[in-house]
Amino acid sequence: MQGSLPPPRPKHGMTAASQTFLHVVDPAIGESIVRLQPGTRVTLGRAPANDVVLHDERASRVHAEITTGAGGWVVRDLQSRNGTTVNGVPITADRPLAVGDVIRIGLVQIAFADGDPPTGPGQSLGPSDTLDGDLPAAAEWTASITHRRSRSGLLEAIQESAGTAPRVGRAAADLCRLAFALAGADDARGIARLALDSALQGTAATRGVVLLPARLADAAHDAVTVDMVAPLASTPDPWGRSLPHAAAATVLVTDEAVLAAGDGGSGAAIAAPIRSRGRPVGVMHLEVEPGGVATPDDLEFVMAVCDALGVALDNLAAREVLSTKLATAADENERLRRRLGEETQMVGASPALQGILGQLQRVATTKATVLVRGESGAGKELIARAIHEASDRSRGPFVCLNCAALSETLLESELFGHEKGAFTGATERKIGKFEAAHRGTLMLDEIGEMSPAIQAKFLRVLEGHPFERVGGSGRVQVDVRVVAATNRDLEKAVTAGDFRRDLYFRLKVVEIMVPPLRRRPEDIEPLAQHFLHRFASDTGRKLRGFTPAAVEALQAYHWPGNIRELRNVIERAVVLSQGDSIDAHELSLSHLAAPGDTDAALRSGPFVPLTIEEVERRHVLATLEAVGGNKTKAAAILGIERSTLDRKLAKWAKV
Repeated sequence: MQGSLPPPRPKHGMTAASQTFLHVVDPAIGESIVRLQPGTRVTLGRAPANDVVLHDERASRVHAEITTGAGGWVVRDLQSRNGTTVNGVPITADRPLAVGDVIRIGLVQIAFADGDPPTGPGQSLGPSDTLDGDLPAAAEWTASITHRRSRSGLLEAIQESAGTAPRVGRAAADLCRLAFALAGADDARGIARLALDSALQGTAATRGVVLLPARLADAAHDAVTVDMVAPLASTPDPWGRSLPHAAAATVLVTDEAVLAAGDGGSGAAIAAPIRSRGRPVGVMHLEVEPGGVATPDDLEFVMAVCDALGVALDNLAAREVLSTKLATAADENERLRRRLGEETQMVGASPALQGILGQLQRVATTKATVLVRGESGAGKELIARAIHEASDRSRGPFVCLNCAALSETLLESELFGHEKGAFTGATERKIGKFEAAHRGTLMLDEIGEMSPAIQAKFLRVLEGHPFERVGGSGRVQVDVRVVAATNRDLEKAVTAGDFRRDLYFRLKVVEIMVPPLRRRPEDIEPLAQHFLHRFASDTGRKLRGFTPAAVEALQAYHWPGNIRELRNVIERAVVLSQGDSIDAHELSLSHLAAPGDTDAALRSGPFVPLTIEEVERRHVLATLEAVGGNKTKAAAILGIERSTLDRKLAKWAKV
């Protein structure tokens, strides 16, 4: 709305010849011109006795004054409640005015100007928050507003509201019922209908409409305008009359709820903003029949209903986002579970494997601790996972930890967790693997590498006792099934005093021996075919299989690295193969001896009697030399941990 109203009758001796004037833009009544005459005092405020009456509740009764000073006109704030700004800067003392300065009090703007005042529409001086001129009812609507509110007190402090809202008890009960009803609604239209019905029942209004964007997400970044909203719920339904564009525009621009008085042909009206994340995104508009009365208490109640409606809409949007994420996560978990099932599938038909599968079926349904023994790469973790998947803990976590990969201090922290500040670097609390595996299965690989101190604490947890995190005093109780694995001779370690005897017997409740791949040749070809199909599918290669020569080479090889080595050999062959079948020359097979096989060390010359320790030393050093001194690779081929290899080399270096 742009335009000029007839200037008010001059006060305090102002004359029409004065060239200095104030251009007042008040959203409630429109625009006006106040001429200034040197030596006079012009007051601004809500009280009718002021020279410029401000129709804004944020203005004090006598808010500010404009007078002449030594250098010209100055504006002075009269200790108002909400302050006065000039060009957006709050003033604390006399502020000299220059042409073009804009004084702001609440939503009212007063431009200080000279020259000829504007005489028609479109000649406004300075910015304005008034409504667009294409809304024909805007002037009448804003002129009828009698009360404005920025925030409702009913949802903040009911005890304080009781003094100003006589119906606060009833209003609080109505809002409580509305909150429960909104919590059960599952769509935006239903939420809007509940809020509108509650607002109509709690006020004197008989008609109402809720205006919201079709998608709240569209209003996440840009300000909502009146052309973006449409009826989501109304009484009557359908609305059946022109939408209250002027009311909606006023509320969306000012972010305030307004109460407008009726005239002879229409009743009072209430319009309040619906906020999402602190921004106005919609409007609730209520109308009272002619002769009905709408009070400021009604305005407060409608604002509270709109605030509850906004929170409900935010919660609904959050639930929809969460539901989508949960559905996506569920699909991803199902795909991962199927993929994990493929990766952990036990392939083969050898009598040894069938015997292991029979043991798994009998053990999985119990709570017994299981000790899995076998060479590195033979599939001990696969056995542990199969036990977990076949047990009643399959929906719980499956957690793995290699005990030989960490020092004693770090291993204790990994197993039992630590408190903040327990040691250097412990910047926050961390739960251990036992807590992470609660109501699931914990697999501990290379259990024979545990230090005696940790063995003692580990034994107590196996016996069902609670434990304490490192650096903590709180007792933690967990329900975990332990599957231990090792490639060491634990009996020899117990005899040497490196492994606790009581822990050995506690672990050896059920023992499963996993034979190396070279002792179950029936499984070599099925495993090779399984890995071929899997890697061909992953890489998009179309391979028919192995040539007879390749199959013969696979069967003849002694597989010192067991299934892990077979998997890597097949993956390399699939990636580098140039034909539609894998031939023998495309298989990268090593010449290393299998663990415990001394034949290769003795074939190079006549037999020389050697001690077992010397044979081991020569074999380890030869393996290390064959891999170019790479200790990690040598340890993997030898079937021992890197730390074990380091200890052996250090021991032999002293001899």
